[in-house]
Amino acid sequence: MDLATALRWTTERYPHRRAVGGPAPMTYAAWDARTERYAHALHDLGAVEGSRAVFMLQGGEPLATLHLAAQKARVTSLPLSTRIGTAELAYCIGDCDPALVAVDEHNYDLVVGALAMIEDPPPLVWAGHPDHAPAGVPSVARAADRAPDTTVPVSPRADDISVMLYTSGTTGRPKGVPRTHSAEHHAALAHLVQTGHGPGEASLGVMPLFHTMGLRTLLASVLSAGTWVPQARFDADEALDLILTEEISALYLVPTMYWALMQDDRLGEARSVRNLAYAGASMTPTLARRLVEAVGPDRFVNHYGSTEIYTFTVGPENISKPGCAGRAGLFSRIRLVDPDPDATPDQIVPEGERGQVIASLESPEAFAGYWNRPDADAKAIRDGWYYTNDLAVADEDGDLWVSGRVDDMINSGGENLYPEEIEHALAASPDVQEVIVAATPHDKWGQAVTAFIVGRPEDPAATTLAKVEQFARDEAGLPSLKRPKRYVVVDQIPKSAVGKILRRRLTAGEFETLADTEEGTPL
Repeated sequence: MDLATALRWTTERYPHRRAVGGPAPMTYAAWDARTERYAHALHDLGAVEGSRAVFMLQGGEPLATLHLAAQKARVTSLPLSTRIGTAELAYCIGDCDPALVAVDEHNYDLVVGALAMIEDPPPLVWAGHPDHAPAGVPSVARAADRAPDTTVPVSPRADDISVMLYTSGTTGRPKGVPRTHSAEHHAALAHLVQTGHGPGEASLGVMPLFHTMGLRTLLASVLSAGTWVPQARFDADEALDLILTEEISALYLVPTMYWALMQDDRLGEARSVRNLAYAGASMTPTLARRLVEAVGPDRFVNHYGSTEIYTFTVGPENISKPGCAGRAGLFSRIRLVDPDPDATPDQIVPEGERGQVIASLESPEAFAGYWNRPDADAKAIRDGWYYTNDLAVADEDGDLWVSGRVDDMINSGGENLYPEEIEHALAASPDVQEVIVAATPHDKWGQAVTAFIVGRPEDPAATTLAKVEQFARDEAGLPSLKRPKRYVVVDQIPKSAVGKILRRRLTAGEFETLADTEEGTPL
């Protein structure tokens, strides 16, 4: 099924049910009509059937409306990260060759700067507040006001490209990931089943739409006739207000957002919350236990996947097995193979051994290959399998435990060590707010296991350093081989726009040191 039809059919079933929550609510009938007008507007502004449109908006309902309108217009939606650099944005725009770039007041200067770097830039259209529209820039809202109140006369197909997301450029140029209507529809269905998302569920729509988690929350709400409560930009206090006043029942967030919400006791007051799910990064058992104690959810799911294939595995027992990634999802098939970069899909590791996770591209959730990147295809796709570059081991129950990236594995003194195992042990320290383990160069060991720590705000950096080092030695349960050789207190852990840890920045030395055991006198 295509997503335009999915929205229209939900509207037929529940025209008067609230589709959008928050301060500017809309019923399904109102949102369906609004997205039809915006689809007409996209055509009127030059985004014809089969073309692509870049959406550089902060988030919330305006961006969601444009994304759904693009589905009806048979236009590929390209929501790009608002935290991208100018040169990187120029590359993405030039790479996807869009029919237009829609922008709001929050990103106008960034986009203008990027378009100036492109030899033949696409047209710019305004999608922000009408009062802030620059002179001479066509307005999507004005075009929508002129549009007829009719269904857009196009017929999207299930194999049309619904959306193209660009993956992070931390290891090179960003890669475009085209996803079809069918893949997006199957991924939304899988999300409903795997998280226990019921009909009419109220979800917090704060994950950005340039990330697959944000799209999944939105589309799952549409398919289940639920209420999507937008938050354009994450703020913990505002999110807690929305959770309480809108009686949010389902949360699908990255661990760093849960951590921020847990800094206030108010999350425990949210009796409406029954479903917790997370993805994008590992969650420490300590944070998982705190969430269970505060919320008492009916279901707590660890979703492990990627932009390329939405679901690899699902861990539905995060209450009893915190951090476990579980088993292959509803539409998924996985294997653990030799971590060697040249390993074939048949080189499956023996039971109980750590291997690289690969996922079958026969999944209806899967993409078919990167946009204009045969080099990336050659690296990640082999014999019908997608190589995730993630390491994992299956326990005696057959459940998967992800233990970091192949590239993040630390070889210290000839031994392969896995950062996440050490992080989980150190996170139990009461003096730690966040901790990330990465490799740093070492003359004796080759690579040193290094713990980067954010301490409690009230503690001096030197105190945090001493207490965590003592905890690792006396209470963490880590053998000497796995204990960090170096401890560094930093003011913050580098993260992407959606809260993913950027471990490679730490490895590359891109951090501000507050205290360091390699320095004789920590600050």
